[in-house]
Amino acid sequence: MKLIIGLGNPGNKYKKTRHNIGFMVIDEITTNFQFPIFNFKSIFNAEISKKILKNQKIILVKPQTFMNNSGRAVKAIIDYYKITTEDIIVIHDDIDLNLGEIKMQKNRSSAGHNGVQSIIDSIGTKDFTRIRIGIKPINKEISIDTEKFVLQKFTKEEEIVQKTIEKAAALVVAAL
Repeated sequence: MKLIIGLGNPGNKYKKTRHNIGFMVIDEITTNFQFPIFNFKSIFNAEISKKILKNQKIILVKPQTFMNNSGRAVKAIIDYYKITTEDIIVIHDDIDLNLGEIKMQKNRSSAGHNGVQSIIDSIGTKDFTRIRIGIKPINKEISIDTEKFVLQKFTKEEEIVQKTIEKAAALVVAAL
């Protein structure tokens, strides 16, 4: 059984924002591989969708706890399904990577990402796979307030983001 978690914030206010790229990748996987419609499970405070893919049970997750408390939902799901950390993939935005850049890494610190840190704190380890998706501004000379920037929607100039979401979704499925 594999647990694939996209990080983001719940609600229409945050839909299509940079911080929700994890949710966007999960939605891309859902569409491309015909996962069932997501159901909200209050026991986890998360939306989940399950399917057998590549001969194994896959659980897609969109925590509804807000980014900085993602670990609560992840811990509840891990405990309920008895999932090991080696079977977890977390997908999230990364302000330190250029827009369009994707990195898959394992057993790394949060590097200041509050959603990832919440998961590390909740499950007691950083030994899980992460798909980091770059959202660094195109114009690197502009001084930005990171908290405001990640909560903004992608601009027309950042159209590369759709191809990045597609590549990240393919990378996740290939890693199964």
